[in-house]
Amino acid sequence: MARPVTPLLTVDVIIEMLDQPGQPIVLIERKYPPYGWALPGGFVDVGERLELAAIREAREETALDVRLVGLLGCYSDPERDERGHTVSAVYVATASGIAKALDDAKNLAFFAASGCPRLAFDHAQIIEDYLQYRESGRMAPLRFQQ
Repeated sequence: MARPVTPLLTVDVIIEMLDQPGQPIVLIERKYPPYGWALPGGFVDVGERLELAAIREAREETALDVRLVGLLGCYSDPERDERGHTVSAVYVATASGIAKALDDAKNLAFFAASGCPRLAFDHAQIIEDYLQYRESGRMAPLRFQQ
């Protein structure tokens, strides 16, 4: 049987900085296309659990050891990444300490979730869902047409 062609699997992490006033979130400015500000994240390696990929990607891009709090949702719009179809599992995490831009990150900064700059990919939608989660405790809504 032929192996199916499927979307690439990624993870993104909303990192809440517990030791900063107002507990801002961490955004990275991407070093490679597509350029812009984004949540830390990246591709899942073959044989890797999603949760471990999220922790690894956060560490690789921010130097932070995060604690995952929960899964916000999965984002699978075929148009979410201009490079091709990706599906991302998005986690909420907490961290403390010194963050710095590493790996694919050109810069790193803390932002209030309600005051983020223009974001790459579908990360503006993810942040909107995150703000709803913080307000209501509900995970991201399902979005699809039947």
